[in-house]
Amino acid sequence: MLRGIRWQILAFVLAASLFAVVLAFRLSEQPVSPMPIPSSAENLPTAQPSATTTAVVAAGDAAPSDQTSTTDDAASSDAAQNAVYREALVGAIQRLNPLFAALNPVDRDISTLIFEGLTRTNVYGEPVPALAERWAISTDGLEYIVYLRQDVLWHDGMPFTAADVIYTMSLLRDPRFPGAPELGAFWRTVETEQLGDYLVRFRLAQPLGAFLDRLTIGILPAHALEGTDAVQLASHLFNLTPIGTGPYQLMRIAAPDESQARVVELAAAPVFRQRRENQSMPFAVQRLTFLLYSDFSAALTALAAGEVDGLASRDREERRALFDLALTQNVTLVNGLEPTVGMIVYNWVRESTTFFREQRVRLALETGLDRSGAVERGLPNLAVKADSPLIPGGWAHLPSAALPTYDPGAARSMLITAAERLDRLNGTDNDQTESTEGAPTPAASTALFSFTILTPNTPSLVTLANEIATQWAQLGVEVRVEAAEIDLYEARLRESDFDAALVEIGFSGSGDPDVYSFWHEGQYPDGANYGGVSDRRISEILERARRESYNINRIPEYYAFQREFIDRAIALPIYNPLFTYALSTRVSGIQLGYLSTPASRFENIGMWSVSR
Repeated sequence: MLRGIRWQILAFVLAASLFAVVLAFRLSEQPVSPMPIPSSAENLPTAQPSATTTAVVAAGDAAPSDQTSTTDDAASSDAAQNAVYREALVGAIQRLNPLFAALNPVDRDISTLIFEGLTRTNVYGEPVPALAERWAISTDGLEYIVYLRQDVLWHDGMPFTAADVIYTMSLLRDPRFPGAPELGAFWRTVETEQLGDYLVRFRLAQPLGAFLDRLTIGILPAHALEGTDAVQLASHLFNLTPIGTGPYQLMRIAAPDESQARVVELAAAPVFRQRRENQSMPFAVQRLTFLLYSDFSAALTALAAGEVDGLASRDREERRALFDLALTQNVTLVNGLEPTVGMIVYNWVRESTTFFREQRVRLALETGLDRSGAVERGLPNLAVKADSPLIPGGWAHLPSAALPTYDPGAARSMLITAAERLDRLNGTDNDQTESTEGAPTPAASTALFSFTILTPNTPSLVTLANEIATQWAQLGVEVRVEAAEIDLYEARLRESDFDAALVEIGFSGSGDPDVYSFWHEGQYPDGANYGGVSDRRISEILERARRESYNINRIPEYYAFQREFIDRAIALPIYNPLFTYALSTRVSGIQLGYLSTPASRFENIGMWSVSR
């Protein structure tokens, strides 16, 4: 039977073969869609949720927005792959968690880029909205109603809400909180209540003008840490696989081998860039690579060899090394002011130095010191002369603040007058002689006053203290310098065991100018009023300034404080230390504003650029 239809079968097979050939030919003429490039997950922490992995890949691949052409995006994506900024840090990672960041400078620097607080500090040291949209303050200054942004996403794509704020504050208030003790102690005095999905109320025990500055602490994602208490948080995997809302998110933490620096890589976070106010910023630095070194010398060598693009100083000796490097290498130094004032603090309460209670004595010492010369000789390229107890560039600094003009002749006369007055009060006599110019001067063998300056045993500070002592000796004052190791030095400050001391009054960690603990009369002996300063006028100004809720109303108080501080010569401001950021010439666009912490150097990172 089949033999009878074999020709029909053969014809069918031939027709089918011809059809297949034609079909194959037509398919070969169709444009072929490019294969998608697979995204490697090798660099991602294995513990990250899948949603975070997707976000990180998007950051690295610079996915196009709806308004950008494919051609333009391809070019920008290619450029973005080369926009990598590399910075050397000295130390090791412990926890990339803002609640613990104050315990470790490396954690602080990196966490600043990953997390945000309800507020942030701007280039003038002012608290401005970050995760908060706005706030309202009660008339008594005790309640802050904070309205949260509703367009913020965590790096894993989950929405930020009031629940995250409540959870973070619950950790800080926990008596078992393992972070900085003073941080937990403060937040245990603050009540926090959720009023809505995007509404939070804080209630204070007493008015505090610096409260908005306290809200700069980073917020944690409640959904990623659900069920984790304060004790468990210290050892949680989250600390090495963080999820934040900040401009950058973690790509990987790696150690190539034991002989190389540990590496932390961050990528620009798409969820941050998509916010309305960030869309106009270039964010040319798509990736940040931090290389961690065990010591500063190794980091400095890496900068000199071009292995990293940036290195920031942490103290005077490191600043000196960066300055020396810039003299021989193609390195740019960007300088700012540390939030610190180095000053001479007088002991008002010690029986042997009661003469420091005499305003004329303090004013004479202030007038008789060439501070510019002292700083140039004692701290060359390490500091600048200070004219105020507050930091220049901050919102509360008085621009016209200036100490009396250097006038050793006038200073000598004031000291003699003060000595004569004190002698009369004490019923004693102090022989004087006349100078050839007719101005009274102390007898050669008799010092008008005698005291010791306590200083940390740091070579540059000892040099500065000796320079000050030499200048004051020309006024007829006998001054000795006593250097102590840092632990003993700090103990003696706390115990007011000094005549006068070279002290660095620090604002680190805060942009707020509240110096209540240093100069209010009630802060001796248990506060930081080491010399027992007792000036009611100064105390009243500081009381009003710290109770006022609005900075616009605090400014006049702090202006008055600076004027009174200088006029009454409460203490003697000498210098503001320099913060030095050494950078490769590949890097541009960096501007340093008010540096509440060293991590503030990243404030305008959205405007940085890195050339190939």
